[in-house]
Amino acid sequence: MTDTAFDVLIIGGGPGGYVAAIRAAQLGLKTACVESRNTLGGTCLNVGCIPSKALLQSSHLFEQAGHGLEAHGVKVAAPKLDLGAMLGRKDAIVGDLTKGIDFLFKKNKITRIVGLGQIVKAGTVRVGNDSYTAKHIIIATGSEPAPLPGVEVDEKQIVTSTGALALASTPKSLVVIGGGVIGLELGSVWRRLGAEVTVIEYLPAILPGMDGEVVKQATRTFKKQGLNFKLGTKVTGAKAAKGGVTLSVEPAAGGAAETLTAAVVLVAIGRRPFTQGLGLEQAGVELDARGFVKTDGHYKTNVPGIYAIGDVIGGAMLAHKAEEEGIACAELIAGQAGHVNYGVIPGVVYTHPEIAALGKTEEALKEAGVAYNIGKFPFMANARAKAVGDTEGFVKILADAKTDRVLGAHIIGPGAGELIQEIVLAMEFGGSSEDIARTSHAHPGTAEAVKEAALAVLGRAIHV
Repeated sequence: MTDTAFDVLIIGGGPGGYVAAIRAAQLGLKTACVESRNTLGGTCLNVGCIPSKALLQSSHLFEQAGHGLEAHGVKVAAPKLDLGAMLGRKDAIVGDLTKGIDFLFKKNKITRIVGLGQIVKAGTVRVGNDSYTAKHIIIATGSEPAPLPGVEVDEKQIVTSTGALALASTPKSLVVIGGGVIGLELGSVWRRLGAEVTVIEYLPAILPGMDGEVVKQATRTFKKQGLNFKLGTKVTGAKAAKGGVTLSVEPAAGGAAETLTAAVVLVAIGRRPFTQGLGLEQAGVELDARGFVKTDGHYKTNVPGIYAIGDVIGGAMLAHKAEEEGIACAELIAGQAGHVNYGVIPGVVYTHPEIAALGKTEEALKEAGVAYNIGKFPFMANARAKAVGDTEGFVKILADAKTDRVLGAHIIGPGAGELIQEIVLAMEFGGSSEDIARTSHAHPGTAEAVKEAALAVLGRAIHV
């Protein structure tokens, strides 16, 4: 007989949901996870973070083979693209990882339920014709691509990130609506594979919310790589036809309209919480004005016994943020002291060069009236970056002018997503730029750029 009564039932099997399930089971709670997909891992693993990173790596290698090896004394014939094999590799990686989560569920004795979970009331969830009871229900349904009025997605010519990960051939031209992380990453993939890519951004700059200096450097670099930009521009409509897509655009501040054409259009203007069909209204769960589930500092909704984590509650829409919340929520339910330090959650753009952001930007510190010192170090002056031929960008560290405590860090350059982790740890422990500067770093290594930036905070960088 199938179990229908649980201590914890999670709706959603993405990074937040499946991690919450594993942690709850580790803590001895009888746990179930409801997921509408046939595979676990959510958007991130199935049609987001992981497949996009697989294509970013493959397309980067394709581009390197074409014109990035001669300086190393490696001469090869012009590479030929086997897109089918590239997409097949991507799919195989996703398959392996989803099977891995299945294994973890079995290992931790978590009951997996396939279907859309609907909350009937506190303590009761319906999936199809079956009902389940649970002392604690966690909503972890994540988010979905935000729609753009006047632009109807068909996932063939006008696509979201899901369709952009599965194009059957390289489009001659691609227009990306949105200059954020998703648009730039997928735009970079198809640009490397031969598409002419134009990025349209409503705001006057790409990567909204990131450090201004990093954005300027990234914009110059992406232009040099071949990406075209139309900034301060809004899309008012799109019409798909056999010959391609015709877009209507106009200046965001007002002005004459114009038309653009492209073989494929990618809509990447952001994401919205997935709350439809979950029974939240009938259960009395409150949402905010933007549709996010409202919670307190312990992930509790207004309905006792119902919690929410991840993208569906807002904040940084990042898989690792959802994972941390999943762990903290499970621990709080078990009577422990779960906690997430939201001030030290890094964000990474996996373009080339990579871009990583942590903590406060200069703009935010100026607005708050906080006195700070800046330390910067260019990868051009780093021996390892020079040796591998990857010298674009810099490390920038911001520290409190009085206490020297690190307030933020911003990196554009080789392996930025890995280098930022050292600074995450320093900030987690309330570290100063002096702490990083006094820490020995292996030579030669790109991590030395982090040490040098920390030294530069107080004006004593060695190699620049």
